[in-house]
Amino acid sequence: MDNREYALKAHKEWGGKIEVIARSKIKTKEDLAVAYTPGVAVPCLEIEKDENKAYDYTRKSNLVAVITNGTAVLGLGDIGPSAGMPVMEGKCVLFKEFGGVDAFPLCVDTKDVDDLVNVIYKISKSFGGINLEDIGAPACFEVERRLKEMCDIPVFHDDQHGTAIVVTAALINAAKLKGQKPEELKIVMNGAGAAGISITKLLLDAGFKDIVVCDSKGILCEGVTTAEGAKGEIARMTNREKKTGSLADAMKGSDIFVGVSKGNLVSEEMVQSMNEKPIILAMANPTPEIMPDKALHAGAYIVGTGRSDFPNQINNVLVFPGVFKGALAVRATEITDSMKMAAAKAIASVVSEGELKPEYIIPDPFNPRVAQVVADAVAAEAKRIGINRI
Repeated sequence: MDNREYALKAHKEWGGKIEVIARSKIKTKEDLAVAYTPGVAVPCLEIEKDENKAYDYTRKSNLVAVITNGTAVLGLGDIGPSAGMPVMEGKCVLFKEFGGVDAFPLCVDTKDVDDLVNVIYKISKSFGGINLEDIGAPACFEVERRLKEMCDIPVFHDDQHGTAIVVTAALINAAKLKGQKPEELKIVMNGAGAAGISITKLLLDAGFKDIVVCDSKGILCEGVTTAEGAKGEIARMTNREKKTGSLADAMKGSDIFVGVSKGNLVSEEMVQSMNEKPIILAMANPTPEIMPDKALHAGAYIVGTGRSDFPNQINNVLVFPGVFKGALAVRATEITDSMKMAAAKAIASVVSEGELKPEYIIPDPFNPRVAQVVADAVAAEAKRIGINRI
């Protein structure tokens, strides 16, 4: 049985990867009277007087909505909300298994930004946080921005910020191993969609100042690139030497390649054109921009991918369970850039200097320490900046 057949068989046997488990046991009439009518009226009236009591008397304190419209599912593209449901269920499993956070999948059948925002906002009172997932660019930027303004709970688009956090964590450690400061390193970012733009912004905040961003047409350059919106903004923030040309041109004399694009776009010759001890994070799935064996053969010092069958898996599961766990613990009203940076530094810190090596710059997704370390850092930062409610 190949992997495809096994996956289909497993999903059919599971009949869905999650289920609802009752926390209150109803064995007697007295149990029923407390959990439902008439006893349930008491917490209802308390929440009516103070809406924040919903955190005390309902599961809102540990419940996240995982929401998509199915327009950018994994590497599959616009496959629709129903087809995206297995991914959303899987994400909910990861929330619970890695962070102890309850999550519920919601697939919304609309591509209209106004509709999507309104649906999510109108159901937001049921949850302690909103995890946006697999919503295509550029709509994802507008959806998140508007929901952050409207909602009083954390709204987090994981494809953008989860990826940015884990890449930043990996490069913090890679820079240490390479023996250079972030500001000394030249980065090429290939992919100017939701993930690429968010990664670039967080890396700039982390002190990686020399970044060139490429899209499918080549290098983004202010005054040359005609792109507007998010791409235009990132063009203004990067490429301080005003380079133009192709991805191959961008990679000449660079130190780090980060790929969130398509498979097999990087050749061994392109790696060889980079500076000494190049760092390659080729995260296209399932086929990286360059396979690790080819990158290493070409002289790469550190190689990471999005896959679990190679060292240095750059995986969002290191991020979102701990980020939401920490935000929920202090009832944060939002997830800020400084909280994202705290999460990135926390992930990086799990790998001690004694453990750090080219094949181990980022913790394994199954490292049991990660979620709590991230949660503690995120909660502490929320308290420091005063957006906590407890």
